[in-house]
Formats: sequence, structure tokens, C-alpha cells
Amino acid sequence: MYSPSNAELGWSRGLWIGLSKHRNTYKDILMLKCIHSLPFATVEAEEISGSRPAEILNLVQGKWVGSSNWSTVVDPLNGDSFIKVAEVDETGIQVHPPFVKSLSSCPKHGVHNPFKAPERYLMFGEISAKAAHMLSLPKVSDFFTRIIQRVSPKSYQQAFGEVYVTQKFLENFCGDQVRFLARSFGVPGNHLGQQSHGFRWPYGPVAIITPFNFPLEIPVLQLMGALYMGNKPVLKVDSKVSIVMEQMLRLLHTCGLPVEDVDFINSDGKTMNKLLLEANPRMTLFTGSSRVAEKLAVDLKGRVKLEDAGFDWKILGPDVHQEDYIAWVCDQDAYACSGQKCSAQSLLFIHENWSKTSLLSKLKDLAERRKLADLTIGPVLTEVIGKSVNGTTYAGLRARTTGAPQNHWFGPAGDARGAGIGTPEAIKLVWSCHREIIYDFGPVPKNWEIPPST
Repeated sequence: MYSPSNAELGWSRGLWIGLSKHRNTYKDILMLKCIHSLPFATVEAEEISGSRPAEILNLVQGKWVGSSNWSTVVDPLNGDSFIKVAEVDETGIQVHPPFVKSLSSCPKHGVHNPFKAPERYLMFGEISAKAAHMLSLPKVSDFFTRIIQRVSPKSYQQAFGEVYVTQKFLENFCGDQVRFLARSFGVPGNHLGQQSHGFRWPYGPVAIITPFNFPLEIPVLQLMGALYMGNKPVLKVDSKVSIVMEQMLRLLHTCGLPVEDVDFINSDGKTMNKLLLEANPRMTLFTGSSRVAEKLAVDLKGRVKLEDAGFDWKILGPDVHQEDYIAWVCDQDAYACSGQKCSAQSLLFIHENWSKTSLLSKLKDLAERRKLADLTIGPVLTEVIGKSVNGTTYAGLRARTTGAPQNHWFGPAGDARGAGIGTPEAIKLVWSCHREIIYDFGPVPKNWEIPPST
């Protein structure tokens, strides 16, 4: 995991030092406001409180809208109701169904494809470049790091790592890289003028449902993958942390994302299930519990890709070496983000040779040094348990779930519904299908005659 630089951590401190010499002047106040404010942001992470709650809206048909039903999010550190969320309920789906209409208005051939509005592939390359640049700015990365900490308490380094991975993902899909995702292939036919061509084709209307534990990384990577391939997504993030993605969508809009390209809904699971049944998206990506995943697979008649949680084992073999490092890796994989990662170490198996070492006592010491003050341990927001076989295996001395390279493939294996995230292969698997077009322009053979009936 990467640590923020001194510049990233200290830019605001330097500002305050510079202003301290001329404090309380109107000019200084304006300067401070200008530097601290961000063009897309509607909240200040440090100012959200029970007395100054943030408000989270829905986005549908290109407009930010409220709701008659406002729920509250509790500050996980002090119990105050510090965020108000405009939640859509089942009545909102049945009586006033803009989300259903918006999703249903997208044709099954998508917003763009290789034969329709291909300039949008380039547009998304430009959006990715601008968004990657924005997230590389210290004050923007600090903003998202801090707001992640407010709703999903984890250390600054862990939260910043999520922002860093997201920024690198966007960098990976700048310029021509988006249209390279839609690269086609051709195969010669049986005669002159005949060829078969394979194309990556969007599904059209799609849905994305993501959990609380990675409130920026998972939804951004899956959302952008869906958009790159030409789909129209409706995005639902766990309402406890949806403020992060609401702010990210506003950033993407400032980077050129058309406001009508994505719908963003806050709701409970029952309402979202109702929306899926009414709007009938052609594909739904679900990241979360195995129980909900199995229900969605039935309700949506198999039109799902699943990235459910894992019960992850770590196995230490008979070779005992690098005891301090192994202890640190085990502690980090088990307790980073309070053990609420989908790849968190759930169970540790050790060969009997390790029982003769001080490994277990070192694990105890490392766990005891974690504290709430710096969020190296924090509140457990929910239980993450699954039944799937995880398709990502970490092997070798330095292998650890919290130290893998950014934007590697991550996802389950052994299930035809298994999704992936983070790589070109994952995007093509999850967010597009294969469409074959056979070209046959002749010429018709000379002296051709109608053959006998067959």
C-alpha cells in the first residue's frame, strides 16, 4: 500500500502558516475559501456533524433530486446522525418511476457501440484523463481520503490507498485505451467476399450494486467499465457510504461525463430489488453477500455477474523464516480496515514448526498496538462472510491481500456468474458480450442457377 507524500499530507498546514502572518483579513478569508473549496464538492469532510449534516441526493435523467423519505446515517465513531440520505422507497418505484423510465429508455444496443457513436470511446478516454489528473491533486485526494474515513473508518493510509488505486485505474484508460477495449477481430470466410467479424457489444441498460467497505474503488472501477463499453448504468452504493460516490459523480461531471449517462439511487435492498424487477436491466453486477447474490440470480433469471465475499485462509507451510515479516503480513491481512475487506484473512493455518516460534506472541503484540485514535482498528459496520471460492490466490513470501499491485484482476472462480474487476479482461467479461457479424458480399458465381429443392 502506498503512503501519501509530505506534500499530500502537509499542503493545508503550509497554507495556515502562510496566512497566520496576515490573519483575519477579508482577502485571506477569500484565499482560504478558494484553496479549500473544490469545484465539484458540496460538502467538507471535516465539517460534517450532527449539527451540520450533509445531504445526499439521487441522480436520475440528468437531474439531482431529493425525496420525501429521508433516512439518517450514524457517525460510526460517535453515534451522531450526521448525514441525511434522500432514499427512494418502493412507492417511488411504483407511482413515480423515473428510475424505471430512465433505464428502460436505453436500447439493448447501448449508448454507443462499434457502429453507433464511436466517438464516445474517445470521449471516455478524455474523461478518464481529466478525472485521473483531478485525483492526483493533493487537495482532491485528501478530500476523498478524509470523506472515506468519515463513513468507513480506516487508517489514512488505507483510505488513501483506495483513492490511489482508483486514480491509477483511470490513468490506465486514458487516450485510446477505452476504444482498445472494443477491439474486434476478423476470420476469413469460405469464399471471396465472405468474412466473420467478432465485436464487443454492450448490454444496454445495466445495474451496479456495491458494498460499504470500498466506497470509492469498487463502484468507480465497475461504473467506468460499464460506461466504457457503452452501457447505461444505474448505480446503488450502500447508503451508509454513498456520500463518497455522490461526490465522485460530481467530480466526473466536471470532467465531462454527461449527466444523463449514469443514474444514482439511494434505497434499501427491497426497493432496489423492486427496481431491478420493474426496469429489467440486461445485466446486473452485484458485489456483496452470497445470500443476496443467490436471490438476485433467481430473480433476474441469471442475468447477473457476482463478486461475493470470501472466507479466506492463509496457510503457513513447514519452512520457518522471516518471522517478523510473516507476523506483520498476517496482522495486516487480518485487521487492516478492521478485517472488513472481501479478501481479509479469515483463518490462519500454521504448520507445527511455527508453534515452536514466537509467531503467535508477535501476532498478539501487533494486534494490541492497533487503536481507534488513528483508525488502525475501527467499528465493524457489518459482517462479511461468503461461500465462494476466491479466484485470487496470494502465494509466496511477500504475498499479502493488502500488498497486491493496483488494478490486478480480482474476483471469484469456479462459477459461470463470477465477475472480475480492475483489468481490461475483467471489463470485457463483465460489461460486454460477443456479437458476431458475417459479411458476405459475393460475388455470386458465374452461371449460377437455382438448385434443386433441399
